Amino acid sequence: MSFFENFISSGDPDLDSLLKFTAEIDKMTSVFRRTLLLDRSRAENDAEHSWHIAVMALIFEKYASEKVNVQHAVEMLLVHDLVEIYAGDTFAYDTAGNSDKAAREQTSADKLFSMLDNEHGTHLRNLWEEFDKRESPDAKYANCMDRIQPFLHNILTSGHTWRNGTNLPVRRQVEERMQIVRDFMPEVYIWIEKSIAVAVNKKWLAE
Repeated sequence: MSFFENFISSGDPDLDSLLKFTAEIDKMTSVFRRTLLLDRSRAENDAEHSWHIAVMALIFEKYASEKVNVQHAVEMLLVHDLVEIYAGDTFAYDTAGNSDKAAREQTSADKLFSMLDNEHGTHLRNLWEEFDKRESPDAKYANCMDRIQPFLHNILTSGHTWRNGTNLPVRRQVEERMQIVRDFMPEVYIWIEKSIAVAVNKKWLAE
């Protein structure tokens, strides 16, 4: 049964679309990622991940190599995984899953953002597309947050995500994924580099 069967119309079509969209994005709480919560009780969901990295964006600004609009970056982070409501989360090191990720997410974006009026739908889609292109300073900063958070969780959970995949990722794969941090937040990458070395030494990553 769809929860919209219990929806009571306000009589205002625009308000109704906002209310229904608000209910629809609750589905993010049911999209689970590979990343483990730090108490190791379960995997985190997309909503938790998005909240976490949005807060990170508020505090890491001093390490960005270019001037960033933090508020704009936060907006991108809050919507960057909305398309996974229908497309699902794709593990970063899943070659097969990533082969059609872009197509699945485009289809999902068409479906999700069309629930809103043109103004709101276009605004959210533009934020999602800007994040995905990783071209603007704000998008690069936002993507750094999206890379740093799961990396930190991996380090603090003994490489859980890396060790529980089909194949153990190698150092090079992680370094390539973290390249945007190396380029845009070089001081933070110094810590990442040290952490990768520890992960390899502990066999959480392959050399």
